[in-house]
Amino acid sequence: MFFARPLSHRSDKEVCSSPDLVLAGLTFSPARACLYFTMAVGLCILAGCSSNKLANTQKPETPAPTVVLEDKPVPTFISLARTPKEYRHDAAHHIYGFNQHRIHQGKLPPLLYAIGVVTFEVREDGKIHAFDWMRKPKHAPEVVQEIERTIKAAEPYPAPIHLGRVRYTETWLWHKSGKFQLDTLTEGQI
Repeated sequence: MFFARPLSHRSDKEVCSSPDLVLAGLTFSPARACLYFTMAVGLCILAGCSSNKLANTQKPETPAPTVVLEDKPVPTFISLARTPKEYRHDAAHHIYGFNQHRIHQGKLPPLLYAIGVVTFEVREDGKIHAFDWMRKPKHAPEVVQEIERTIKAAEPYPAPIHLGRVRYTETWLWHKSGKFQLDTLTEGQI
């Protein structure tokens, strides 16, 4: 704060005619005094806008919600089937995709070397939970072993995301050449 110095040593005539202002031992012209006054008011305004007030108006940051992921593997293949019959088609295409070189092309001959009927149970992650033989070709144990090996080699099957677990039956039509067709995708017999 500025205090005016007593002007007792000056006469009234000198004080009134003097263009300068004397405050706290400093002499100011009226223009300079106005500038300093404006700067002082500006500093007071800026001092009123402290960072404490801004910090109080901001909402405190809340930590992001913690997401706990289950330790389940993401399926490689998925099936959008809504019935076991639809899933059977997806699984047959999947097996054909893994065994292109072993699929019999065209119609099968009237007499087949072996016919096997297998019931599959596929888990929600596409892994085979179980498969059971409904009709095993007893005269051809090598075909039984080859079908079981083929079933296991094609894992994981398309994950039945709409069905959870699915149980279906497939018939394997085996030619004497070692090639096969699945009844779901067969081209028929001659």
